[in-house]
This record gives sequence, structure tokens and C-alpha cells, in this order.
Amino acid sequence: MTVATNYDDRMALIKRIAETKKQNEARKQRMAKVRAQSATVKKKAKKAKRDFMQIPKEGENMYAWTDASKYAKEYYGEVMYETTRFDNDWD
Repeated sequence: MTVATNYDDRMALIKRIAETKKQNEARKQRMAKVRAQSATVKKKAKKAKRDFMQIPKEGENMYAWTDASKYAKEYYGEVMYETTRFDNDWD
């Protein structure tokens, strides 16, 4: 803490305090501008249309596999083939 004992010291102290306040005000204005810009960006991002995934209609199961043979071939391919290849021999 600075103690001003004469007139010149007091004037220098007042000047330094005024400069500090001016710098703080400028910093506050810059930060307010940055906050306003980031709020605008957030609002735009929130409003962005998300068409990357279609919402299923009522009554549709979006998790259902529509092609059973393709599903079996993809996930159980060789095992299914080896299991079912002799099924008709027993008839």
C-alpha cells in the first residue's frame, strides 16, 4: 500500500488509480463483448437443425432388423452354414 505524504505523491497516486480503473473498465468491456459473442454462438448451435437421424414413425421399431437372412449371414455366417447345410439330408 502506498501512502502519499505530499501533494505531488497524492497526485501521482490519484493518476495511477485512475489509470488502473480505466484499464479495468476496458477489460470489463472486452469481456462483455466476448461473452455476448459466445452467447450468440451457443444460441445458433442450439437452433441448428439436426437431420442426421430420422425419427421413426409411431408404431415402427427403429431397432428391428428388416432382413433376417442378411442378419444371420452377417453375424452367424459360418456357424449357421455349418449347422444347416445337412438339414435336408434327414428328410
